[in-house]
Amino acid sequence: MTPSNAEIPSSILIVGSGVFGLSTAYSLCKNPLFKNTAITIVDRQPFPTPDGSSIDTSRIIRADYASPPYARLATSAQTAWRTTFSPHYHETGLCVTATSPSQTYVPASLANVRALGTDRVQVLESAEEIQNVCGLQGKGERGREGSGCTGYVNWSSGWADAEGAMRYLRLMVEEMGRVRFITASVSRLLIDHTSSLVSGVKLGDNTTLTASLTILAAGAWTPSLLDLRGIATATGQVLGYLPISSAEQAALESYPTLLNLSSGLFMIPPSSNLLKVARHGHGYKNPTTIPNPESPAGEEITVSLPYTHVDDPSQSVPLEGQRAMRNFLEQIHPSFSGRPFTKTRICWYTDTRSGDFLISYHPQYEGLFVATGGSGHAFKFLPVIGDSIVECVLGRTPDDFKGRWEWPAERLPETLWDGDGSRGGPVGMILIEEIAKSASKL
Repeated sequence: MTPSNAEIPSSILIVGSGVFGLSTAYSLCKNPLFKNTAITIVDRQPFPTPDGSSIDTSRIIRADYASPPYARLATSAQTAWRTTFSPHYHETGLCVTATSPSQTYVPASLANVRALGTDRVQVLESAEEIQNVCGLQGKGERGREGSGCTGYVNWSSGWADAEGAMRYLRLMVEEMGRVRFITASVSRLLIDHTSSLVSGVKLGDNTTLTASLTILAAGAWTPSLLDLRGIATATGQVLGYLPISSAEQAALESYPTLLNLSSGLFMIPPSSNLLKVARHGHGYKNPTTIPNPESPAGEEITVSLPYTHVDDPSQSVPLEGQRAMRNFLEQIHPSFSGRPFTKTRICWYTDTRSGDFLISYHPQYEGLFVATGGSGHAFKFLPVIGDSIVECVLGRTPDDFKGRWEWPAERLPETLWDGDGSRGGPVGMILIEEIAKSASKL
């Protein structure tokens, strides 16, 4: 619950060192209001967290949103990508497409980008125009399925070396000398159910970390520490990487990213002779039965939680996902379609019902602030999201995000979630079922 006054906490504990957690720590260190606040970050893995969603070869950086507030905030972030974070940013453009005009996100995004008036935009009215702009090999009907038939390219968007940018921000935080970093698994929040006060966390070894304010920024693991049923859930997304030659790298590295919102599939320009394809889709669920993290009585609940290559080193993307990525390659770059993936990976999002972030004090517990719900599009805000989170901590939610980032008034069954309209591909997949199907076909 929001404090009745604007007291600055004497200590802050941040659970999670991903985009939200690390960016918040950096913003707190810069803000003179918190000059006397002790700041601690705890994460279950040594940095860089090997299965964290932000630790990857590349992420799309764009202001291309169907939502004006996010377009505005992303434009602000891009200023930092072009300056402070420029060693990790590549402005080669983003081509946003769909296979038919019924995909409404694309024209809405185009309208918002045009309204901003700062980006260089080129409308593409046919599959052939898309294929030429993106340097795609695939042509004809098959090629149109992959490239899409309508869309635009924003030459002011690009992509970032995600792990490189995270390492860079971590170094900046470390150099400020204000943050204590702890590697430990958090087992639960310290909740006093009599006073509804959260005073920190209990660790896996039964020791505790206490603070005046706990900021829960654990990404897709957040539902293991707080009952978020009907509010946020973890979904696994498919990524694949394949090696290419130096000549192929040189031929493709200057083209824009292709993002087909009808299928959810996209390809980012290669780096270090590695090509990445992935799907921004509805993802896999991993229903897991756990003790209710908010219940002292030990009742159990079932929520979707990440299951990663850290849990199972032999894990790879199920055949369904590999075939989707392979089919996409056959459509856009047939010469790559038979080449084996160097590796595949499941990347875990924290999805909300509307695709909006959840950046809010908990309505029931004093001393608990939640920053999660990245919904697969948070990374691009890395340079600025911490400032927004700190503004929310201070009770000053940005005006255009009021009503978007607050704690929902009610919990809504996931079958009724609308999303933000940017997801494509199949719906309702369960990870363990897809793994079983894969095993039966080997």
